[in-house]
This record gives sequence, C-alpha cells and structure tokens, in this order.
Amino acid sequence: MLAVSFLQWWYSRGWGIYFRGFRERLSNIADFFSIGLLVKTLFQPFKQVSADETGERGGLQGSLVAFFDRLLSRIIGFIVRTGLIIFGIISMIITFVMGLALAIVWPCIPILPVAGIIISVTGLSF
Repeated sequence: MLAVSFLQWWYSRGWGIYFRGFRERLSNIADFFSIGLLVKTLFQPFKQVSADETGERGGLQGSLVAFFDRLLSRIIGFIVRTGLIIFGIISMIITFVMGLALAIVWPCIPILPVAGIIISVTGLSF
C-alpha cells in the first residue's frame, strides 16, 4: 500500500511540486542578479559617481574633465552591468537545461531501484 501511495504521489502531485520549485528557482536567479534592474540602469554611472563641473579647475578644462569622468564612469558601469546580465542569463540557461533534464528523467526514478535489483540478481552488464 505504501508503494502504491508513493507512486500515486510521484506521478500526480509530485510533478506539480517539482515544476513549482523549478519555476521558483528560475525566478530566484533572475531576482538575485536583478536582471531587469540592470537592464534599466545599463547606461547609468557606476557607483553613482558624479563629477563636479565646477571642480578645482574652472572653465572649459574643468567641464572637459568632468565630462570624461562621467563618461568613464558610464563605460565602467556598462561593462560591469553587461557582465552581470550575461552571467545571470547563463545561470538561468544552465538551471533551465538541468531542470528540463530532470523533468525528462523524473518518470524513471521510481523504476531505477527495481531495475538495479533485477540487474544485480541476474548479473546483467552493459
């Protein structure tokens, strides 16, 4: 009776629990890397560095230094955010592929102990 209850759970509610967890893992990865927020702020300055246009140098030279400071900060921010976005997407792809592989193997898992016993008793080898 216990084996029948286990198989009923495995092939009915177990599927739902597995796929909810799978969807939650993907959502957690997207949240962890904040992919949406990184895309929105892709061209924002890194660490919100702000260069004062009237800094120590006045006039045109001070404005050019401030412009290039902001430009460099935006370039660094773009590179760092792009790297995080790419790493997050790769993590999501790996999680998706592994989850899909487990979903394909899921129906066979309860059969594996029985198959192992049969193989060990009969002495079959592959």
